[in-house]
Amino acid sequence: MRVVFDTRELYFLTQYLPVYRALRKRGADCRFVAYHNRPTMLDGMRKAFERWDLPVEWCETREDGLAYHQREKPDWIFFGNAYGYHDALPRETRSAMLFHGIGMKLSKYAPGLMVHDVRFIEGPFYERKLRAMYPEAELRAVGHAKLDPLFGPAEDRPRFDLEAAGLDPAKRTLLYAPTHSPSSFPRMSPDWPEHFRDFNLLVKPHYLSHFGGKRRRHRELMSIWSEAPNVYVAPIDSWDPLPFMAAADLLISDVSAMALEFAAMDKPVVWNDFLKVHWTRRGPLRYRLWLRMDRELIDTFGDVAAHARRYKDLHRVVEGELERPERLAAARACCRDELIGPTDGRVSERIADYLFGEATSASVETVA
Repeated sequence: MRVVFDTRELYFLTQYLPVYRALRKRGADCRFVAYHNRPTMLDGMRKAFERWDLPVEWCETREDGLAYHQREKPDWIFFGNAYGYHDALPRETRSAMLFHGIGMKLSKYAPGLMVHDVRFIEGPFYERKLRAMYPEAELRAVGHAKLDPLFGPAEDRPRFDLEAAGLDPAKRTLLYAPTHSPSSFPRMSPDWPEHFRDFNLLVKPHYLSHFGGKRRRHRELMSIWSEAPNVYVAPIDSWDPLPFMAAADLLISDVSAMALEFAAMDKPVVWNDFLKVHWTRRGPLRYRLWLRMDRELIDTFGDVAAHARRYKDLHRVVEGELERPERLAAARACCRDELIGPTDGRVSERIADYLFGEATSASVETVA
């Protein structure tokens, strides 16, 4: 079997890699297709593919990628987002949608994601919604492949070496992983490391925080914080958040899927409400922001986290959650079971079962 992973964005790899490994173990011939058409991000993408020694075909444009698919005619192609040339794919090639994130935005339900031969989805929440919206679609509720390494065999789980990063393993460790927009990043203090000097601070910026004038403040703070002895700022090619998640005692985030994924580990989460929102989505124009967001999801699962309304509240809220980590355990369990789906480390195996035609009703059945 020949399988291609169409990698428009670097962060698609968080979903793709566990599936790639599962397929390789079964003898599948797998390859990634990546693109040159975002030159500011190209260096980071190249470093990531080299670090993981991944077989990759580099294409200048999406049209070149389509030409590759047409020429090679793989058995399966995975996509992490909508693909504008789906109708031009070879007839003998089947396509699978493995959406790149658990989703805070309504784009998760876009019709363009439903044109594939199969869409792999996470838990019952998404299955109910998508089956109601697209009753004819081929959906398989298998869980969230990205998290497989965190729940697989203990010896294979991702690790982050605090001591090698210059941090103190005896200290409690906080992970700050905000999204890029709207984000709490610009409203964090330059003196955050001093205010939280009793903690190790891991900073995992969103990939897009490294680019663009609108996110200049993100990069300024990364530079300032990286000078502090209790801070490690992940470089651009450290795209995989799982080692940082495994090392952290608590996550600080905002309107980000990371908050929901971290909750699946039954560790406390703090959600920053002090977001920097672009002027085109503030005040009387705020409706534009909510037109993009999945309000039902946020209202249903937003209680997995304690909320910090202002930066000056953050230290108190963090300490409160670490003192009583069990306080929101029931909400985290609900998020895991309903939204994330099964966390047995075998999501990628269920996907591989489907591709190889070995699936049983039990292996792909939604966990109730």
